[in-house]
Amino acid sequence: MKSKVYVKAAEFVGHPKLTDFKIIEQEVSEDLQDGEILTEAVCISPDPYTRVWKIDVGQEFIGFQLARILKSKNAEYPEGSLVLQQTGWRTITKSKGEQAWYTCDDLPKNIPQSSAVGVLGMPGVTAHYGLLTFCEPKKGETVMVTGAAGAVGTIVGQIAKILGCRVIGCCGSDEKVEYVKSIGFDAAFNYKTSDWDKALTEAAPDGIDCYFDNVGGKMSSTVMNKMNPNGRVAVCGCISSYNSTEPDMAPVIQLNVVVKCLRITGLLVFNNSDKKGSYNDLKKWLEEGRIQTRETVSKGFENIPQAFMNMLKGGNIGKAVVVL
Repeated sequence: MKSKVYVKAAEFVGHPKLTDFKIIEQEVSEDLQDGEILTEAVCISPDPYTRVWKIDVGQEFIGFQLARILKSKNAEYPEGSLVLQQTGWRTITKSKGEQAWYTCDDLPKNIPQSSAVGVLGMPGVTAHYGLLTFCEPKKGETVMVTGAAGAVGTIVGQIAKILGCRVIGCCGSDEKVEYVKSIGFDAAFNYKTSDWDKALTEAAPDGIDCYFDNVGGKMSSTVMNKMNPNGRVAVCGCISSYNSTEPDMAPVIQLNVVVKCLRITGLLVFNNSDKKGSYNDLKKWLEEGRIQTRETVSKGFENIPQAFMNMLKGGNIGKAVVVL
């Protein structure tokens, strides 16, 4: 059996280019040893972290996929099941399930199957784990989300609303601002056209208690100027600098951290020991209609690089996903 696989053809310089990606074919034996599974990808997840992950030229791209199990000699992952796994941008995979997170055979019927790599996949689990574990929002507090219209940001904001918080955010277009308001954000602004300091003052007149940071850079420094004493910051990413060819400069944050006793924690979803618990909470809220999901869908294995590049330039609302 042949698998199509994306490998890195050249180092990224600034924004990735189509010539930085190459498809190769690999032979995958259908003969399984005990504990092994053979899977075929159903959809692929182009995610921002792939841009900064250390991948050498010639190596395979990392990433998540929803896959169907074609054959199995692993009782945990039966034949015919759907599984969320971090096996990269490839069509066929044989493994012992070491990169699998969980099966997704109980997806809510009111959402697309591809949600298994979005709200019910790594982005949703990141939002749930990061917000609850590191921001610890309390009812009545104000939560700020940067990258609010992205795969993680949209879910963070909706979970914060479920918890009884005031939720504000920033996005890169007026269309995105309107979208996040439509899913429950109390206020949002276009960071490309707004005075950040003024917009934050208007959106959070009582200050900011929790900050879920997907963007980094100067925006984060501006947000921390508006934070209340004992505020909590979960640093999920810094996409503002992922494609920079020169180091980004931002105002120092240390004085705010000291004077306001801010707590800043880096967030790596792989450290979440209860990924299925996050999945179960998100699934329940989806079934209850308390969380909405939106995807920017591309079709075809050959279009993964373009979907990835579009996502890095802010071309998606909600989750970017490639359906095979």
